[in-house]
Amino acid sequence: MASLGQITLPRAPSLEISLLRRRFDRPIRTRIGFNGRIVSEQAQVSVKASVSQKVIEEEARVLVGTYARAPVVLSSGKGCKLMDAEGKEYLDCASGIAVNALGHGDPDWLQAVTDQAAVLAHVSNVYYTIPQIELAKRLVASSFADRVFFCNSGTEANEAAIKFSRKFQRFTHPQDKDVATGFIAFTNSFHGRTLGALALTSKEQYRTPFEPIMPGVTFLEYGNVQAATDLISSGKIAAVFVEPIQGEGGVYSATKEFLQSLRSACDASGSLLVFDEVQCGLGRTGNLWAYEAFGVTPDIMTVAKPLAGGLPIGAVLVTEKVAETIKYGDHGSTFAGNPLVCSAAIAVVDKVSKPSFLASVSGKGLYFKELLVKKLGGNSHVKEVRGEGLIIGVELDVPASPLVDACRDSGLLILTAGKGNVVRIVPPLIISEEEIERAVEIMFQNLTALG
Repeated sequence: MASLGQITLPRAPSLEISLLRRRFDRPIRTRIGFNGRIVSEQAQVSVKASVSQKVIEEEARVLVGTYARAPVVLSSGKGCKLMDAEGKEYLDCASGIAVNALGHGDPDWLQAVTDQAAVLAHVSNVYYTIPQIELAKRLVASSFADRVFFCNSGTEANEAAIKFSRKFQRFTHPQDKDVATGFIAFTNSFHGRTLGALALTSKEQYRTPFEPIMPGVTFLEYGNVQAATDLISSGKIAAVFVEPIQGEGGVYSATKEFLQSLRSACDASGSLLVFDEVQCGLGRTGNLWAYEAFGVTPDIMTVAKPLAGGLPIGAVLVTEKVAETIKYGDHGSTFAGNPLVCSAAIAVVDKVSKPSFLASVSGKGLYFKELLVKKLGGNSHVKEVRGEGLIIGVELDVPASPLVDACRDSGLLILTAGKGNVVRIVPPLIISEEEIERAVEIMFQNLTALG
């Protein structure tokens, strides 16, 4: 399979001042609006100071400082549009970091949430509930899996997969004193922030402040068939964790050969193959599941971000051979799979899994990439446009933040990835061609930010 796909969107009316860097140290400017009018921004200052600035200052007093937030206070959204506290419009090509697959305020999703909230939101997993079973049935029917475990996030899904993998090895080798407990992860990987998932995440700056973390993880070069095959064959690896398409790592796609080699090596050694589709799964690539494009199925798959359309949920999809090794009390969660989030997820799965919807994602992804190559490809700082469907990376030879910041000032929300030199574009899957054109135009107009 080739590198991932390419595409982006245009400019909203530019009624904004980039007044807020985190501490409001950027100068007030006069800007040319998208309609060509010169817009005075002085009038906006007092409004910003009275709403957004107040919110940002209050956040600094009451929240732990774990986020380097963009200086925007978002207050409402509809479709692929977001509005800040002062009414400025943004075209959303970040979708809550690939979460809002159906955009904002999808009517079917909203109906499912409000209907369920009116009757039953949460009872814990001490009892059965219908929405949880119905969602699990859909996930099993649409994938390789035989059973599902629900949790609350992608990192929780990967934590569960770690536990399931070790339990599987102990269950299937009850007489062995040296049961396989090691894990393989790859360069540019991102699997979460909790101590187990963090141990599988390649960026040292994420891990170092919290060491010692879970031991037994070996990082190999993403795509290195020989290195992976050799280590798996040692018999010491409980599971191999791999993202078919790395999102946070820079929008890199595995090759079919690489994933097939992992599958063959795991089969030969008894190791489990775990696909992390937290970001790339559930329609993002134009397939319902990213693994489908490779012809390789895992033993375990973790999913989360888009599953409930903005509500917190995660899921671990497993084969029967894995499920039969997990017993009562081995794992659990109070909130996981409650009726409210499962009803929301059913609405998402029912819409996203339609062949016509998936075909539209593929088509829009190709169009997006074609436009990006056409409009941005001539810039000396643009090295590659890659992606599949609507997970797209634009690799630069300079930091991407200046372009991301300039686009935000111009009404387009995009993200960085990789080593900070990749623009990551993950819009709602419902984005229109007109919005794609608008996004690409905004990016093109702001290329000067790269120097």
